[in-house]
Amino acid sequence: SHPLLCPPGIKCGGVLSAPSGNFSSPNFPGLYPYETECTWLIVVAEGSSILLSFSHFELEYHDTCAYDYLQVYNGAARDQGNLLGTFCGHSPPPPFSSAWHVMAVVFRSDRHVAKHGFAAAYKKDACGGQLTGLSGEITSPRYPESYPNDAECRWSIGGAGGGGPLTLVFADFQMEGGQGCGFDYVALFDGPTVTAPRLGRYCGSARPPRTVSSTPHLLIIFKSDFNIGGRGFKAHFYSAGECQEVFTTIKGNFSSPQYPNFYPNNLKCQWSIQLPPGYRVKVFFLDMELEGRSSLTGGCDYDHLSAFDGGTENGSLLGQWCGQESLAPLTSHSNRLLLVLHTDRNTAKRGFSLSYVGVVPMNVSCTRTDFHIQIPTQSLAQLERNRIYLGTPSCAAQVVGRNFKIHTRFDTCGTESQRRNNTSVIVSTLYIDFSVGDQEDVHQYEVQCEPKRKEASVTLIAGPDPSRLSQAENLVDAQQWEGEATNAREIKSQDTSDIVFISICILAGLLMVIAVVGLVLL
Repeated sequence: SHPLLCPPGIKCGGVLSAPSGNFSSPNFPGLYPYETECTWLIVVAEGSSILLSFSHFELEYHDTCAYDYLQVYNGAARDQGNLLGTFCGHSPPPPFSSAWHVMAVVFRSDRHVAKHGFAAAYKKDACGGQLTGLSGEITSPRYPESYPNDAECRWSIGGAGGGGPLTLVFADFQMEGGQGCGFDYVALFDGPTVTAPRLGRYCGSARPPRTVSSTPHLLIIFKSDFNIGGRGFKAHFYSAGECQEVFTTIKGNFSSPQYPNFYPNNLKCQWSIQLPPGYRVKVFFLDMELEGRSSLTGGCDYDHLSAFDGGTENGSLLGQWCGQESLAPLTSHSNRLLLVLHTDRNTAKRGFSLSYVGVVPMNVSCTRTDFHIQIPTQSLAQLERNRIYLGTPSCAAQVVGRNFKIHTRFDTCGTESQRRNNTSVIVSTLYIDFSVGDQEDVHQYEVQCEPKRKEASVTLIAGPDPSRLSQAENLVDAQQWEGEATNAREIKSQDTSDIVFISICILAGLLMVIAVVGLVLL
């Protein structure tokens, strides 16, 4: 779909399908022509990978490579999610190992300044190489068949631009054993070279532990001796920070890697939100654009974002989304929520941005004259009671046993009467002030009572960013909390005001009877 812009008679680009081969810029080692665009598509047998290396490299230099450049793609060209890097100047690109059996190289020159260009070589199923994606997979040669003897492979992971530590997880591991792992082994180094601290050396059939680097680089060396092999290994790596995060704060926000630019392909990213017991997690989707639904199945079969209740992928699926959608807020049923982004090997989009806020566990009930609010102190353990108030700071909570409690009459604490859906309701605002230092952070909940039915509800109206939260959800329906707390719709407070009211009526009736009898007797 993209023409090769080359002067007549110049051989440029094409499809390379042999198990190994070489290619170079037009006229190499002479100067390359101006206004040239060439695309080489390397395609080997499915299930294989490609190792690409450069023996010579000299292009016109620019700090963002805006003039002449070479681009390497982990798959078909022109999909930004597959781009491994853009290069120019005199520093050759590192060796690249593809994640699958297709790789593309694009060379482009402008109308000024020509250099000698580049020479490159590729081979199928060569092990090792430079891996720069935010996530990827590494396997021993010929996996899951037995690996060859006398093999040595080096994978250098890093330079993705994220700058965070790397995590390596082995999904399968079976190699020749031996004390000290002197025969066949996998060695891990906390940096780009063998001079970096060693993180471990493994052999046998026990799967190595999950490994996290302290730098943005990780070196993996696989070595086999002259006899006795095994199935080898399969491992996944991902860059922590952009792609793998755990949140424990009451509110937060995050986005897909490289947002609002296109996210990379071949990702599996996880964001885990873990709040104190009793809390629930409310998520606000600020922006979403992923690859669309499958035209065959109508499902999110390609790239998708999933939400799981309970913090693991074994939890109940709360939703799965793709394409360009405007989503209503989502509230978890427990204090843990896991969001997982899967992207396939092509067609990347802008991604997503979201924020979340922890919904404080509380019990709100009402009579015909009063509000009763209860919050377990363990849920707000770091807060003083005066940080929790209804309407005005003068109506602060009291500590009673293991709860913060607010018990107030409707004619105080900024309470007002409103008509909603032709029903008279009493409304006030509960403030919970999480501010620290100069960082103001006040969460607001609307508490509402329908006095005739003595039914109360509570709604989060401001949390992570009040300007964003136009859609408030009623939070009482699925309210779960532990210990002494009970559901607001189940609790029926003893309504002392009703008893007083009835007593006054009876007393007035008796006085009227006495007065009438007195008049008759007179």
